Amino acid sequence: MLKSLDLLTANDRPGQHANSWYAATAGWKTGYPALAGEVTADVVIVGGGYTGLSSALHLAEAGLSVVVLEAHRIGWGASGRNGGQVGSGQRLDQITLEDMVGKSDARLLWDLAEDSKAIVHELIGKHQIDCDYRPGILYADHRPDIAREHADYAEHLAQHYGYHDIEVLSRAAIQARLASPLYHGGALDKGAGHVHPLNLALGIGRAAERAGARIFEASTVTGYRNDGGKITVTTAGGQVKASHMVLACNGYLGKLEPKVSARVMPINNFIIVTEPLGSERAEALIQGGVAVADSKFVINYFRMTHDHRLLFGGGETYGYRFPADIPEFVRKPLKSVFPQLADVRIDYGWGGTLAITPKRMPYFSRLAPNIFNASGYSGHGVAMACLAGRLIGEAVAGNTARFEVFERIRIPSFPGGASMRFPLLVLAMTWFSLRDRLGI
Repeated sequence: MLKSLDLLTANDRPGQHANSWYAATAGWKTGYPALAGEVTADVVIVGGGYTGLSSALHLAEAGLSVVVLEAHRIGWGASGRNGGQVGSGQRLDQITLEDMVGKSDARLLWDLAEDSKAIVHELIGKHQIDCDYRPGILYADHRPDIAREHADYAEHLAQHYGYHDIEVLSRAAIQARLASPLYHGGALDKGAGHVHPLNLALGIGRAAERAGARIFEASTVTGYRNDGGKITVTTAGGQVKASHMVLACNGYLGKLEPKVSARVMPINNFIIVTEPLGSERAEALIQGGVAVADSKFVINYFRMTHDHRLLFGGGETYGYRFPADIPEFVRKPLKSVFPQLADVRIDYGWGGTLAITPKRMPYFSRLAPNIFNASGYSGHGVAMACLAGRLIGEAVAGNTARFEVFERIRIPSFPGGASMRFPLLVLAMTWFSLRDRLGI
């Protein structure tokens, strides 16, 4: 049954990073021990992705004793498999947020998003993380009406948020920058960028360890209890006793915490990487080394790697099992964007599990005064999860103001309860993907 699948084990090799181009080019391999016996800490963190590792780093730098429990390897999940895009703003645009939460909180959310990008730069610089940061994300519009909307939105950001880093592109201008017949216009965000996501995660983990955090890999959490403010987290090999806990599991939470899993739905996405194309061909396909994300609901996102391969993400499945042949599965959307690459050799293909919420905004919550959760980044998690770690560090220290900006976004449960929420999600995603194919 779908609902009984354990996504920690359903699609991947236990204890090993996905067989991806990221893993093949990672700066170092982890080898942290599994938890054995009983340890104590001020804070125990469940999950070794961006949220957990950033939380560990900021908490350890504040002088707290920290333990991180990761079921496989740090950076194993979405943090080490994603498209690597460090985008501006939140997952929803500011006009939508103004209607949803009011102009005051929308402004705070914009400022926090700008801070999230700054944190990525700070982490890279301070801790000398070699993750190939490059500036620029080009948002490509597959319909003329969307191109007009994005031009208006760029003006809105300039007038109301003082953000002037977006260059609006006409159809001719985007075709000069992107060798694809698919797009009618676009917007180049020069204040955004992209990274090697696994190297970023590994670098944050190493920084957290140097700050004093203890990291345990191959340590799947089987349960926890909170007795009078004293937390005990259990794994197969031992337990951690702590005064605070951070849930940083995102799409791999499973049944560990029903209140979160009711609001955070795991979904799969897929990436392929081509053979090396050479510097001239790579520049001809995507000018200037920028990353690209298009405006389809089932989004295509792509960029060139430092060794001149095309990294391309796209396609959707309505089930938690990965396709048997991921390269051929993703080749179809690749050909729609770059028909001239129909016969290109694919050297890597992998899947990963991210998490969405009903409102496509992250779910930050305090499940108890001493238990913090941040998850459900809905495809916008590279910078936002790094920010979450800092906000959690502030909140554990008693300064909850910035964490509460996200708490005030009321994230509802997915409709239908545990038995119906997945079929209803499939129905909705099928409808939106049909709209993509029909061009409406």
